[in-house]
Amino acid sequence: MKLWNFERIFVYLNRKDYYSHYMKDIKSDIADLERNLDIIRMRINLEEKKKRTMELEGLITEEGFWDDQNRARQIMQEFNSLKNEIKEFEDLDGTIKVLKDLYKEGQIDKDLASEVRKAKKGLEKFKIFSFLSGPYDRKDAIVSIHAGQGGTEAMDWAGMLYRMYLRFCEKRGWQIETINLSEGEEAGIKSVVFEVKGDYAYGYLKGEAGTHRLVRQSPFNADKLRQTSFALVGVVPRLEAVDLPDIKIKDDDLEWQFYRSSGHGGQNVNKVSTAVRLKHIPTGITVTSQTQRRQSQNRESALDLLRAKLWLLEQEKEDVRLQNIKGDYRPASWGNQIRSYVLHPYKMIKDLRTRVETSDVEGVLNGDIDKFIEAELKLSKDRNNK
Repeated sequence: MKLWNFERIFVYLNRKDYYSHYMKDIKSDIADLERNLDIIRMRINLEEKKKRTMELEGLITEEGFWDDQNRARQIMQEFNSLKNEIKEFEDLDGTIKVLKDLYKEGQIDKDLASEVRKAKKGLEKFKIFSFLSGPYDRKDAIVSIHAGQGGTEAMDWAGMLYRMYLRFCEKRGWQIETINLSEGEEAGIKSVVFEVKGDYAYGYLKGEAGTHRLVRQSPFNADKLRQTSFALVGVVPRLEAVDLPDIKIKDDDLEWQFYRSSGHGGQNVNKVSTAVRLKHIPTGITVTSQTQRRQSQNRESALDLLRAKLWLLEQEKEDVRLQNIKGDYRPASWGNQIRSYVLHPYKMIKDLRTRVETSDVEGVLNGDIDKFIEAELKLSKDRNNK
């Protein structure tokens, strides 16, 4: 009987001790949420974003706002994006205050713990936002993928990367619009240029620029020998003329060519000269657009792509100038390998900048690349703050 009473007391004391620790953990988690939210509030310049939203709202209500469609679209995109971001932040702020009140009232249960975990996930999202502070991070992105040397094997690898990015964008709810696609003779693609339309698309994807290396048993070799392939990824923001007042594109500097498209877009593109090749004479930059149904649409896409490449050219000049100061210039070139994808003799994907790695190669090639992107964003932020 005494032993039974001792066991009951022992269990009771352990439960009480567990409950005490549980309460301390919840209290600590809520305190961390409050503290981190205040830090992020300053990092993302919430008050400045509210002011900017009011400015944009004033522009939207002006007479003749829709006369310039491109400018109006850009303003509406920024306005809606800021409005949604502010609302999400204020909702999270309100949730954390409610959690704090519930704890004070002693309403500590599994539901409270679950809500605390949800709030933590919401906070992580804003941590990522705090890394996206570049002038064009909120913009849409123009992504290019080019197969390296290696024939069919390299073109198949470029096609795999294209699919990976498509899956990643689909999971985020972003829209994809192909600008130019050159298919491989046997498999994959020689090159592709596509636009990603979504909030912070450029900010998220800019770190993917560089050389991607694949090691695997070749499915195109009868002996199934191990093959190494390379593909180059480029990422630039989609910019309007108003974004680049210092970059002037003169009509006299442009050389247009029109031809019949061999890409997607319906039968019409193969019957008339809808495809566009545009050369910027002063720099020698040439771009093509062939997947739209109308020539006017391909002309607009080509100009957008040219504008982005001219911006990139200016950025590279500035980066070279700063190279001796910061020592971190990393152009999206063939010599700049950023990630290695090994499928044989073992399975491992490793980012050579952040050292983040995973053996889940199937998940990554199906678009689960968030861990790599977020680690690079944090690394870039830390590097710029030095």
